[in-house]
Amino acid sequence: MTRPPTAAQRRVIDAADPVTGRLRGTKAQLAALVRRGLAFRHPRPPHDHFLTPAGHRIREAGAEPEQASVETATETPSATGVFAARVGGEDAAPPGGPARRREVHSAWQGMLELRRMTNPDGATDRPCGWERSHLVQAAALALEAAGHTPAGPGTEGGYRVRATPQPEAVAVYEPDGGALRACAATLERAGWQAGEYTEPRTRARYLLASPRRV
Repeated sequence: MTRPPTAAQRRVIDAADPVTGRLRGTKAQLAALVRRGLAFRHPRPPHDHFLTPAGHRIREAGAEPEQASVETATETPSATGVFAARVGGEDAAPPGGPARRREVHSAWQGMLELRRMTNPDGATDRPCGWERSHLVQAAALALEAAGHTPAGPGTEGGYRVRATPQPEAVAVYEPDGGALRACAATLERAGWQAGEYTEPRTRARYLLASPRRV
């Protein structure tokens, strides 16, 4: 745990947009929030600042901030318990609603920033190294951030992202054909290549998706 934000920083956090987490403040205040992992700077003009999930938790609960990653200055999806995109079919899915939408939005904006910082040419329109080493989580984040509904435990509808034996490829299942094609369009916009296939045994349709390199 780190020390709580100053009174001035807290006022900036409290005044953030309740949905997007967009911040207004002085350059020094915003830079300080970024250093503490409570905010990140959007890679595209006008380079606005937004709350990270930790920043949203400070705003909503008045809790002390959790230690954030200095390396990225953002909270990206991980297995640390800070944030995890829903891959579909989880036994204990995180609650939905506005708070979850804000977390997903912040995580996706953080991912775009991570792309900008780690892709050699600074491109944000294709996946970065982190995504290539966390294929299932990365594809699920792209889908959830675009508003697709993950499958709940024991339910038929909604997407499910699963690992495959193929290198750099995940399978995306969605029983509704139209929703499956919408998932393909979302992944392609997020910098993935996606093709539709049929499982020989079950005849279930699914997407085979992999990160685009160029």
